[in-house]
Amino acid sequence: MCLLMLVALLPATAQIRGNNIVVTVEPDHQDWNYKVGEKAHFIVEVRRSGTLLDNVSIDYAAGPEMYQTEKKSLTLKDGTLKLSGSMKSAGFYRVDVTAHIDGKDYKGACNAAFSPEKLQPSTVMPKNFDDFWQVAIREARKVDLNPTRRLLPERCTKDVNVYEVCFNNVAWDSRTYGILCVPVKEGKYPALLRVPGAGARPYQGDVWTASQGAVTLEIGIHGIPVTLQQQVYTDLNKNALSHYWDWGLENRDQSYYKTVIIGCIRAVDYIEQYTPWNGQQLGVTGSSQGGFLSLVTAGLDKRVTCYAPVHAALCDHTNSLNGKACGWPHYFYGKPGIIGYKMPDEWSKRTTLEDQIETSRYYDGVNFARLITDKQKGWFSFGYNDDVVPPTSAWATYNIITGPKEISIYQQTAHFWYQEQWDEWENWLLKQLGIKN
Repeated sequence: MCLLMLVALLPATAQIRGNNIVVTVEPDHQDWNYKVGEKAHFIVEVRRSGTLLDNVSIDYAAGPEMYQTEKKSLTLKDGTLKLSGSMKSAGFYRVDVTAHIDGKDYKGACNAAFSPEKLQPSTVMPKNFDDFWQVAIREARKVDLNPTRRLLPERCTKDVNVYEVCFNNVAWDSRTYGILCVPVKEGKYPALLRVPGAGARPYQGDVWTASQGAVTLEIGIHGIPVTLQQQVYTDLNKNALSHYWDWGLENRDQSYYKTVIIGCIRAVDYIEQYTPWNGQQLGVTGSSQGGFLSLVTAGLDKRVTCYAPVHAALCDHTNSLNGKACGWPHYFYGKPGIIGYKMPDEWSKRTTLEDQIETSRYYDGVNFARLITDKQKGWFSFGYNDDVVPPTSAWATYNIITGPKEISIYQQTAHFWYQEQWDEWENWLLKQLGIKN
């Protein structure tokens, strides 16, 4: 009887994992790194059940990242193809392959690095950059945080109390919401601020890190509670918050990100004033947009002792004006000077390209990174295959940092994590917070 019950349960518990058909693009250097002028050789393979597939129809594009010039369609008789490419200056050479099989598309990619340690960002730092932000922070601090805290008993554990909190941001009733996790045991603790990726969503809070002995605060950026039903955020992303990252690009004081950035600093204020922080170790971390906000918070707030941006977005916006890969959201990719660009009518009525470029400099992760000091430790991680946050911008941002820093590359990842990468990230944070040796 037990065996019959187990067999009956199997269909309900079986998991769908991966694809039987896999497209790989493999470079001839294990670390995917080359020197400028070297030639990279790639082997493309299309396999079904681990075996090369005959007569496969593919499309491929090859060339400098985001500016691939070689594009072809052909049939692979034995499921394999050899390609090669090189770069005359520091950067990335990307090969994208799409196989068409039984009405479905299967993709593979490889983005080879050429002297990435020599990459430098294009963005210019405005002379009053730091003054602009310090004035904005001082003005916001004239408004009392006026915090509220609501216990979430269903999320608490024997070791951690969990709360939804909110506090004022740039003005009275301009609120920032988050999930605060505090160890139950009395004492003073290191603290970790988690800043979010793009979009709106509910947050659970970092209960695990708190259970290891830290105060954690995970914030949202849109001024709405972070404990609502998922459908609320889905609707907001499709409607009221659609493309919020473009809002106010014509003026530095009107950018949506101004309130977002001030909210991160006020979150540190909240940690200092209303949690059992020990006043010593304080970290900030996030991925994608959260990677950018990690650079922002570390650059503007010297209470931050460690920061860990993962595939940080919003870095080196103007690089595409030079015909090179730029960071998400690719503001100037295809702008005037690049063939085929036409400014949207709704933008051309109220702004110029020069306005947008000038504003972007106040919201470029590179310029915040330039403010990070040698007393703040950084850990950077990203993938070479990322087509949202190009490694060109990620490497250039890393290179501009003058303080203590580490880099951990997971070449094959696109805009996602591997488990090993996640574990390394967590362990680094625990070490910097003094929780783990």
